[in-house]
Amino acid sequence: MLDAPPLSSLLDEERPSRFGNFVGKLLGLAYRLAGVHRYDRLRIERVFDLPIVVLPSVANPKVLRTGAFFASRIDGRLVAPDAEVLDVGTGSGICALFAARHARRVVAVDINPEAVRCATVNALMNRLDARIALRQGDLFAPVADERFDLVLFNPPFIVGAPKDARDAAWRSNDLPQRFAAGLAAHLKPGGAALVLLSSFGDACPRYEAELRASGFRLELFARRRYVNETVTILRATPSARS
Repeated sequence: MLDAPPLSSLLDEERPSRFGNFVGKLLGLAYRLAGVHRYDRLRIERVFDLPIVVLPSVANPKVLRTGAFFASRIDGRLVAPDAEVLDVGTGSGICALFAARHARRVVAVDINPEAVRCATVNALMNRLDARIALRQGDLFAPVADERFDLVLFNPPFIVGAPKDARDAAWRSNDLPQRFAAGLAAHLKPGGAALVLLSSFGDACPRYEAELRASGFRLELFARRRYVNETVTILRATPSARS
């Protein structure tokens, strides 16, 4: 297992400033006072033009920003009409929904059964259920020997053992290496993965390091700077030796 990113890290110098950290603490306090940090009640959101239901214990893609940002980068230029897409850790299903607007087929998986139910509701509500298959399970386990043109992954950002299924959206001890080790076996020739990483999490450099160690070429696909966080999407493609 690798503990540090390579010297040529695409995540270098993306940590927020002291002012950004201060603002982040203020925003966190505001979220706590308003109750929007909680996942223990049903919420209705609109992410761009799509209405979504967020069930208890499922990460809210609008409140947390990363899900909405990731979804905003999924369009017809990225996803071909005949593409097969895998959305790992689908949560509310927001990225699967945006991909299903263009792809022939999307498989969305999550270790949290409540997230699978949430994404199922949202696929039905947005009339995209015919193109989205929802499966419950850990990482690539639900897709066995299947291969895809595009893999989407918005992973846990924090190193640590999750306390429950909800916390698995935030913490993991070994996902960086397991994702990197299993990714190539689930990509079609010419396929690629998009991995969303944040300056907020101590696990994020490990994803980059493990993907490089597994022989993937990495390039910057998209980046969004907030006052207290920088969100980066990396595009990973297999090299000749992977």
